[in-house]
Amino acid sequence: MATTASYGLGEFTFPRGWFMVARSTDIGKVPVALRMLGRDLVLYRGQSGRAVLLDAYCPHMRAHFAAPQSDEAAAKRIEGDAIRCPYHAWRFGPDGRCDHVPYFDGPIPHAARVRAYPVEERFGCIFVWHDTEEGAPDYDLPSLPEWDDPQWLRGEYDDLGAIAVHPQEIIDNLGDTQHFGPIHGQRLVYFDTTFDGVIGRQRSGGGHETMAVGDSVMDVDAFYTGPGILVARYAGTTDAVQIVLHTPKEDGVTQIWHGLLTKARNSPPTAEDVAVQQGYHDVGLAAFSQDFEIWRTKEAAITILRLPTDGPFHRSRTWYRQFYNPRARAGDYQARADGVHATVGVAPHPSAQVAAE
Repeated sequence: MATTASYGLGEFTFPRGWFMVARSTDIGKVPVALRMLGRDLVLYRGQSGRAVLLDAYCPHMRAHFAAPQSDEAAAKRIEGDAIRCPYHAWRFGPDGRCDHVPYFDGPIPHAARVRAYPVEERFGCIFVWHDTEEGAPDYDLPSLPEWDDPQWLRGEYDDLGAIAVHPQEIIDNLGDTQHFGPIHGQRLVYFDTTFDGVIGRQRSGGGHETMAVGDSVMDVDAFYTGPGILVARYAGTTDAVQIVLHTPKEDGVTQIWHGLLTKARNSPPTAEDVAVQQGYHDVGLAAFSQDFEIWRTKEAAITILRLPTDGPFHRSRTWYRQFYNPRARAGDYQARADGVHATVGVAPHPSAQVAAE
């Protein structure tokens, strides 16, 4: 299994950025045990509705905050937005600090704390900010106005589980011009890749064996916001937004989710629109699964035997390194990757004026 060190990505084992850790529907009245980013975590929803993520082990005697109990007993651990350890009932606030020990009236030790993580709940997902340096978030989650637009129909997120592949292999798709034909049956009309700070964008257009009709051209604007959140907007016979979220579970193991929204043709949406949404979700998942099966079964490409007509893999790998190194060095990697990059032999997006690499 290839690890971060195998690719020489940088100083940190896990990248800096916003990552999905659960669907909103995955948390209810009882704490949930998670294993993400190489750590054991506990996720719960406070009585205010706030989602809280903490390191999992009580510093007192190392009990897991989400240790199995009856649902009734587990639900009683949540008090306000705080959680009690199931072993001795020490209570920890959403900031990770112990604020009450039921059998002790003296000052609570300074060491009675666990790491608390910045959390945002957006478009049906729970996102955590991860930073080895423990700094505050330095970029925002992507905007997804379609989520709250009644003209757009939401699908359920598919939890695709974990695969033994480093996310570097997934990010490589950003600059991979030539996989569209063999994997997706797509006849590319144009393709380019753009990097701008923490944004990595891929613009493409062409036919598609599962997501376009006949000889129609489907325009796709797909962009990463940071290293783990991909939003792809499709314009064609049906307008759609595909969401792919991937989070390192262990070093070299990646958890993946998939979701899709479609724009209804009627207002308000009809049963026919709902059926179209489900059908488009299914073909979108099928298209994504074509990539997924390659990642799941491939050997790690520590180095790429790159041809000029392959696409700007070298730019995307440079861009990705910014998240594995101190944020003070992020600008160095961005300066080496930023810009619009075309591929020899393939036209760029019609709006782009770039030279092929």
